[in-house]
Formats: sequence, C-alpha cells, structure tokens
Amino acid sequence: MKQLWCGALALLMTPAILATEMPLNMTEGVTDISSRVYHLHMTILYICCAIGLVVFGIMFYSMIYHRKSKGAVAANFHESTKVEILWTIIPFVILIGMAIPATTTLIAMEDTNDAALTIKVTGSQWKWHYSYFDQGVEFYSLLSTPRDQIEGDAPKGEYYLLEVDRPLVVPIGRKVRFLVTSDDVIHSWWVPAFAIKKDANPGFINETWTHIDKPGIYRGQCAELCGKDHGFMPIVVEALPEAEFEAWLASQQQQASLDVLEAEASLAVTLEIEELMLQGEQVYLTYCAACHQPNGMGLPGAFPAMKDSPIVTGDISAHLEMVINGKPGTAMQAFNKQLTPQEIAAVVTYERNAWGNDTGDIIQAIDVNQHGQ
Repeated sequence: MKQLWCGALALLMTPAILATEMPLNMTEGVTDISSRVYHLHMTILYICCAIGLVVFGIMFYSMIYHRKSKGAVAANFHESTKVEILWTIIPFVILIGMAIPATTTLIAMEDTNDAALTIKVTGSQWKWHYSYFDQGVEFYSLLSTPRDQIEGDAPKGEYYLLEVDRPLVVPIGRKVRFLVTSDDVIHSWWVPAFAIKKDANPGFINETWTHIDKPGIYRGQCAELCGKDHGFMPIVVEALPEAEFEAWLASQQQQASLDVLEAEASLAVTLEIEELMLQGEQVYLTYCAACHQPNGMGLPGAFPAMKDSPIVTGDISAHLEMVINGKPGTAMQAFNKQLTPQEIAAVVTYERNAWGNDTGDIIQAIDVNQHGQ
C-alpha cells in the first residue's frame, strides 16, 4: 500500500515540462497567452488529480481496513456541524484557488487595447477573408490542397487540408487585434498555437488578439460545423520579423495598385473562347467546384447543377447577376470582390459551354464591367 501511494505521488508531481511531450496533451503554443492557458490547464489538472487521489485513496483504504469482515463498526452520528463546515470550506478554498488564475487569464485574453495592427477576419463558405485596417490590403485565403488528393487519386501531402493559397501574414513582437465576423453562417477562427478560438457570427463582431514571440508558420481550422465543406476551411498564419512584415505589406499595397491597373487594362482585351475556357476551368475548380462539383452536376437538394441549368443556359445577364452579386439567403456568394472582371468573364463563359451546355456564348471582361454599372 505504501508503495502504491509513493508511486501515485511521484506521478502527480511529474514536472509539467514532461507533459508537453505527451502527444494528446494541450500544446504550449508560441504566445504569452497560450503559455498561460497551458499552465492553467496543467494546474487545474494537477488539482483534480490530487483531489481524486485523496478521495479514492481514503475510499479504498476504508474499504480494505474498515470492512465488516474485520469487525469494523460504522460510526453513528448525524448533523455534525464540524463535518458540514469542513466539507463546505475545503471545496470553497479549492474553487477560489482555481478561480483566481483562471480569471486573470481570461481577463488578459479579452484585453485588446493598445494593438499595433487590426485585421478583420471574415468567415465565408468556405474560405477566410482578411482585411488590414488602414493599410489598403485585403484578400481571400482558400484551401490549396489539390483536388486529386481530396478525391483520393493522389498521395496526401504533408499538410493535407491545412494549406492555403494566401496565408495571413502578421508581425512578431507587436500586438495584433482581430475583429472576427461572418458573411453567412457561424464559423470559428481557431489557431491552437495562439490559444485563439473565436466564433465568427453573421451580424456580430467578436474581438481577440495575439502577440507572437517567434517567427514561423502556424496552422488552424474552422472549428464550427459550418456546412458540407467544413473540413476544407483551413487557416495558415505566417509570422514574420517586423522588417520583413513591413516589406511584405509594401509589396501587397503595390500589388493592389497593379491589380487595379490590370483590371482596367483587361477591359480592352478580347480573348478567344479557347483562352476563356482554359482560364474559366481553373477559376471554376478553385471557387465553384466545392458546391457545384467538378462535373457540374451539383448536389441534389443542396446545390443546383450547372449542367442544363436554366440560369446557365438562359439569359446571360441573369447569369452574370448571379455570379457578380450572388443570391441572398443562399450559399451563393457575390464574387464581385473575389474575382476580377476577366476571371468572372472566363468562368461564366466556361459554365455556359462546359458539360454539354454548348451555348456558344462568349463573355468578355468589358461585358462584366458594363453589367456592374
């Protein structure tokens, strides 16, 4: 019995640093808050283990050494004031001891004051939109895992379903505030390394923040069941030293200006149908195939088919309106801010001429621009 107690106490007093090596344990993360959350978790865990050890130790000791077969007789007492005071004070002290560190950590997690950078994070089925306040930089971040890996036609990559075309880039050594919301349904922006998990609710804005201590690439996912492609909505954050971040930000601002000039120049360009179909297929597979399927057959009862669709094979203006401005109350998003006029022209041309639709219609960037005026 003595050996059992000694072994249990040795296990209980195992340093927390060893717990970080356990594959199923919470990770310590790379921020001060994530470290505080981890150590709070370990503290509460050890308190619970100690309580369990004491309670079950007394229970098993009593069962073994005070059993009826050994002649033990149960004490006969009722309404003992001392016992009632004891079993009230002890849990109260334990709860206060747990509440103080938990409360201070929760207050620190909610303190978004004095942020050096603010980024709006918008969840959208099934992608993330990032907008850097007062910087003129915004972009969508989409899953970049190849479709053949998802469909099982190719070996899975190292970061299968955890890779994106454009990661969120933030500086280290600076407090970054996030304003989290949604365009459609409830999402949840979750990055374990930062101890951040904040719901993105349509019509509401939730706040959170981080202060990253070391550069690197950190991955997360949408942690809310937001629809059929919930598992295809990863988060990738690249933390850069401040000088590198400023250089990246300047390059993005310059690229945004070039994109505007390129979009304007595309209005004067006329592409052949072969070029439009090639570009349109790439746009469709990236932005549309998740719902309407690569073969254009959609998902019956959830997402309409593109093949033989009255919208796709009917009036061009109605088709453009659907792609540009979306359809309120449905999962069909507005793509006017996600795609350039040239990309919209290409994908509409592709949809009207793929899967046997064969309308022969050709849409140019200038047609998209004129529709939006």
